Amino acid sequence: MAGRVRSNIKVGLHVAIVLKEDQRTGELTEGIVKNILTNSSKHPHGIKVRLETGEVGRVKKILE
Repeated sequence: MAGRVRSNIKVGLHVAIVLKEDQRTGELTEGIVKNILTNSSKHPHGIKVRLETGEVGRVKKILE
């Protein structure tokens, strides 16, 4: 639930995201948030972020 609210996501946070190509399997990718890409305060599928590795996906878990 925390990954659906933009105010919970901060740059530098350790998160698990689901990449676009992994949405069917639900496979999670861990990383550090570089940018927050979703402008709205909430999103039902998770806030979209870019990791420091350049990968883009929606936050499913906050790991810190």
